[in-house]
Amino acid sequence: MNEYTSTPGSTATRRDRGQVAIEYLGFLPLLLLCGLLAIQAGLAAYAANQAGTGARAAARSGSMSAFGGCDVQAGKDAMSGWTADRARIRTSGSGEDVTCTTRVKVPDILPGVNIWSTAERSSTMPRT
Repeated sequence: MNEYTSTPGSTATRRDRGQVAIEYLGFLPLLLLCGLLAIQAGLAAYAANQAGTGARAAARSGSMSAFGGCDVQAGKDAMSGWTADRARIRTSGSGEDVTCTTRVKVPDILPGVNIWSTAERSSTMPRT
């Protein structure tokens, strides 16, 4: 027999035993990190989507009101639960248009890794 073929119980089989488990344990932290970063990116994209929804709803409702500012409650009502709780809606601009900007704080999956801290979107609607 040569060194690449071995019979059960030979020294080559005993030396290779557990090698895959050790390689897997070394690669496992990298897989977990990639998975958590993918979840973090998904949360940031969802928060940005909800910020846009809230800004549009606040601007649309504010453009139809007599006060002319953003309707903060309408903006938060259009958003899902946790994004509405973390949202800040503010009015900017004046005159014929209503511009609302919504900023949503993105939750951190990995403590200390703050890649996307906030998602911000603006929407402008003409006054009617």
